[in-house]
Amino acid sequence: MPRIPSSAIAATGLVGGYAVARWTGKRPLGGVVLAVAGGVAAREWRRVGGAKVAVGLSAAYVAAFGGSHPLAKKVGAWPAVFSVAGGMAAASWAVTHAQR
Repeated sequence: MPRIPSSAIAATGLVGGYAVARWTGKRPLGGVVLAVAGGVAAREWRRVGGAKVAVGLSAAYVAAFGGSHPLAKKVGAWPAVFSVAGGMAAASWAVTHAQR
């Protein structure tokens, strides 16, 4: 069975976490989605590149989440979420493919 790319998992976690929080009105529920996807992606990052890669990309994932908030004030919520999700997916893809 083919694996889902960690870049897709990370992007889905950022977009899905925001979508769940927005549509349910329950921010902690969006946080659960964000955290679960981040954990799954981190496990894959560690498998592919080791602990340093997993820690670095996990820090980037958290920074992307945090960075989406001030960015949203400038460009709007959805554009900010899609921007950081795309950036995180690109970073994940670049780092994990460099390890292969």
